[in-house]
Amino acid sequence: MIALAPLAAVGRSTLAMLGTIGSVALYAAITLGHILRPPFYIREFFSALLTIGYFSLPVVGLTTLFTGGALALQIFSGGARFNAESVVPQIVAIGIVRELGPVLTGLMVAGRVSAAIAAEIATMKVTEQLDALVTLSTNPIKYLTVPRVLAATIALPFLAAVGDIIGIMGGYLVGVTRLDFNAAVYLRNTVDFLETADVVSGLVKAAVFGFIVALMGCYHGMNSGRGAQGVGRATTNAVVSSSILILASNYLLTELFF
Repeated sequence: MIALAPLAAVGRSTLAMLGTIGSVALYAAITLGHILRPPFYIREFFSALLTIGYFSLPVVGLTTLFTGGALALQIFSGGARFNAESVVPQIVAIGIVRELGPVLTGLMVAGRVSAAIAAEIATMKVTEQLDALVTLSTNPIKYLTVPRVLAATIALPFLAAVGDIIGIMGGYLVGVTRLDFNAAVYLRNTVDFLETADVVSGLVKAAVFGFIVALMGCYHGMNSGRGAQGVGRATTNAVVSSSILILASNYLLTELFF
């Protein structure tokens, strides 16, 4: 029996993981089922859209700006080994638009928004506000989850588009001021190299990441434990699960598109 203890622990962990996956999938299905059915809480939707979209612009902008600049330096340094320094504008553009723009936007919003959503809903659960909603014949998923998921799914592509522009501009500034690129040539190479499929794939990724971020925040908030520890654990789990799912879905979407 002692020899079987490690196997039993692995089995318990596996069953717990599968149970969590099933619970998240069921929660996502219920959320999607409520999106097109009335009532619609327009005020909650626009409030979430403002919080998730507009107030996330500074952190997304700064992150992509410095990432674009650092990427230009790295590509120039690596390309110098093969006399390929001239590809900096093209590689910065495709790297930002296809991968770094949507992924960094998703991760930054996950750290800022998913944690806030989880903490807010978990606190409502601890203070029995969710029970009060049920008493008032209001579905908590319909009132709390659906507006946030819709807002995040719509806002993230716009945030990613702004992040792409700022990230490419960061590479442009470094390329022109530090690496002695001609400004007009840099911009022309960037525009000529990018294709519609590159931009569309990045925006679709961002929409999926937005859905994940809001869904994980709401799920962990709804399923939090009681007390301050439960709220803290829900917040941590929301950020961790959002980040992991963003990176995993990014790989799957990249396989799908390219």
